[in-house]
Amino acid sequence: MSTPVRPHRNFYGRRKGKHLKASQERYVAEDLGALSLDGVGWDENPERLPLDLGARFGGRPVWLEVGFGGGEHLVHQAEQNPDIGIIGAEPYINGVAMLLGKIRSAGVEGNVALHPGDARDLMDVLPEESIDKAFLLYPDPWPKARHHRRRFVTAEHLEPLARTLKLGAELRVATDIPDYVRQTLLEVPKAGFRWLAEGPGDWRVPWGDWVSTRYEQKALREGRVPHYMTFVRD
Repeated sequence: MSTPVRPHRNFYGRRKGKHLKASQERYVAEDLGALSLDGVGWDENPERLPLDLGARFGGRPVWLEVGFGGGEHLVHQAEQNPDIGIIGAEPYINGVAMLLGKIRSAGVEGNVALHPGDARDLMDVLPEESIDKAFLLYPDPWPKARHHRRRFVTAEHLEPLARTLKLGAELRVATDIPDYVRQTLLEVPKAGFRWLAEGPGDWRVPWGDWVSTRYEQKALREGRVPHYMTFVRD
């Protein structure tokens, strides 16, 4: 079997911001290796063989959060659901470092795994229909019209995501950007999802197990309205 050719992928956005605090540098040095998913990178898995999630999580249901920001939501879900495994994908190392500190404090190392990089590389190797629930929460809005193709809610990202989700799996999307709502409602159904809303309250009210993130708090302070959209994989 021939080895797949690594696709050329432009990466937009930041991988690192200001200098990490000494404690965060320590979290990255001491904790990231054990929590990182093996077999995602091309150097370690050039044939792009599917990951063995059963070996990692012991047969538990697996959830995925794409772009976990500072990690508040991911850790909250890990605490509330010790019987599931959660994968977090985030290329911004400052966010990864913040999450590692929260994982230490909460003691949820046993049901969390991380990919500190591009989510597209992760979805290359996630087995088909292996994810039970996915979260896309306050993704980078790329507000300029010429940058809308960089948004996550495009076929380049949504089609691989749909492939990894089980039939009937839930996809939650939260955003405070009206045009992101428009693009989400246009593009996500094209990728094989069905929007579950039956009335305005279904997207105005957060989920029952929701924890407000620092990004949401900033949006509220600045007068923007959060939207909570729930889709199911058909």
